[in-house]
Amino acid sequence: MEGTSGDFRKELVGKLLQLHFKDDKTKEAAIRSVRQAQAEDLALVDVDQLEKVLPQLLLDF
Repeated sequence: MEGTSGDFRKELVGKLLQLHFKDDKTKEAAIRSVRQAQAEDLALVDVDQLEKVLPQLLLDF
């Protein structure tokens, strides 16, 4: 059964992010972190991906 090991479907996480992150800056950080993880062929987003996108986020904001 999917989700029994503590993993979540990408669609579910995406929907939760859309519904509950009200601050656009937080949404942008989450989206960029996901894209970074995808670029690294990772299934999960970790704090490492957020740290990698922070410099660009700071320049944008």
